[in-house]
Amino acid sequence: MSDWMPGTDTAQHDGTDETDAAPPAPSFDPVPPAPLGVARTPTGHAGVDARLERLADADHLAADGHTEVYEDVHRGLRDELTALDARPAPAPTPAHDNRS
Repeated sequence: MSDWMPGTDTAQHDGTDETDAAPPAPSFDPVPPAPLGVARTPTGHAGVDARLERLADADHLAADGHTEVYEDVHRGLRDELTALDARPAPAPTPAHDNRS
């Protein structure tokens, strides 16, 4: 015969078992944007540095918004490079006042 009697059990059991608990349902909500943590080292060229700083805007956008920022930066960097390749305009020649 058992020594167990109702009410003598010291552990309270509510009928649920932690191992029987269902895992939490997966969330399909989008994860909020998070900075990528990529360092942007200044180049010393103001135009290029301004374009590179624009990349920081992508840190605050969802992934589908990154393309617009990347295309804008790419376009700006391409413009900066094109400007470096452009030949400077010829210096204006001074008007000669030939008096005889």
